[in-house]
Amino acid sequence: MRDRKESRIGMNILDEVKEAGTIGISGHVRPDGDCVGSVMGLYLYLKKACPGARVQAMLEKPADIFSCISQVEELCTDFVPAVEKFDVFIALDAEKSRLGEAERFFDAAGKRINIDHHISNARGSGDVNYIVTDASSTSELVYDVIEDKEALDADIAKALYIGIIHDTGVFQYSNTSPKTLRAAAELIGYGFDFSSIIDETFYEKTYIQNQILGRALLESILFMDGKCLVSMVDKKTLAFYNASPQDLEGIASHLRSTKGVECAIFMYQTDNMEYKVSLRSGGAVNVAEVASFFGGGGHVKAAGVTMQGTFYDIVNNLSAQIDKQLKKGQICTTE
Repeated sequence: MRDRKESRIGMNILDEVKEAGTIGISGHVRPDGDCVGSVMGLYLYLKKACPGARVQAMLEKPADIFSCISQVEELCTDFVPAVEKFDVFIALDAEKSRLGEAERFFDAAGKRINIDHHISNARGSGDVNYIVTDASSTSELVYDVIEDKEALDADIAKALYIGIIHDTGVFQYSNTSPKTLRAAAELIGYGFDFSSIIDETFYEKTYIQNQILGRALLESILFMDGKCLVSMVDKKTLAFYNASPQDLEGIASHLRSTKGVECAIFMYQTDNMEYKVSLRSGGAVNVAEVASFFGGGGHVKAAGVTMQGTFYDIVNNLSAQIDKQLKKGQICTTE
């Protein structure tokens, strides 16, 4: 039984891993840009800063757009690492229950570290936690915990920058702070083509992605007096377009950008009577609370949950909670 659990106001990651011979790193299932960027940024840094340690990063296979990150091909995507039990295991951008197949390595590690910015994980899941719920991204937090900035290089900086731009919507979301912009400016200073990274990893879409986006927009339903917009993609549609869940990135935010819409719901079918739901808010709805009610989590303006039932049952259940939020007249200023 573990009896040590502490949160750090600040953290120097090297102090936490300096005695470790084996270090594992992972993030959440269905990794997004911040997850991939933070995992790869920390992986590259610890390989460089801890040459005597065996460092292993594991994630589900990232989207092809992240192939520009140095050594991303070294990720253990089958979750069969060379090390069975790690001296230290670091969970990034998630609580331990969202680590998927990596959770067992986190649980078995001699020391467990959790770095995250999700409000649903405010207490942390590790023996040592660095949780800052008003941070823009976990990639920004990884940059924070690397105290020796001279040890960074262009490859590490590029990975962390990718994570920051993806979780801030290229600095347009309200979770962007002056501190975030300073971190991004410092990262750019290490020398990489930041403008092409924004185009290639954030804005650029494949033909399949544009097709599935068009389908989602065409079949969307506006309801609750125009304040809510919902769309769904079932398994049959995914198969028709030969699309994967990674091709659905950004659809929920695109729906939310519709004029007058306070909350957008996008869901895709994962199994019979099971859907992965993404929620986005303009501020009047705390979607973290909505998702939490059904066992999910996230941020005030961006959250997710897996739900069972028919499409209409799920929409009705979500609508009841969204309506409660709208009736509160809540205006949220942080994400």
